[in-house]
Amino acid sequence: QVQLVESGGGLVQAGGSLRVSCVVSGRALSSYAMGWFRRAPGKENEFVALISRSGTTDYGDSVKGRFTIAKDNAKNTVYLQMNNLKPEDTAVYYCASTLYYTPQTEPGKYDVWGQGTQVTVSS
Repeated sequence: QVQLVESGGGLVQAGGSLRVSCVVSGRALSSYAMGWFRRAPGKENEFVALISRSGTTDYGDSVKGRFTIAKDNAKNTVYLQMNNLKPEDTAVYYCASTLYYTPQTEPGKYDVWGQGTQVTVSS
């Protein structure tokens, strides 16, 4: 059984930084791609970042240059470092795992999701 557990969310002032983590069990990061998505109140899931099996990364336009996705295969953990946070980054952040070998930005291509962690950025 594949499980994803996020942690590290919280409240931060605009311009600050946070790092959220996602511990994966039941699926090796060396073999599967991972993504981060977010959902703000009243909005749909938004693609934030992905990292492929080989470590290739991609980012949503709204976070490029501010967020960095990384992984530690030995710890089977994915990280999302968020810098220069803005109030519009406020959302529940979810990590997700996909069986597709090619990088995917659509939420529907991910089959396993974590429970989410709240990130709130105050102005």
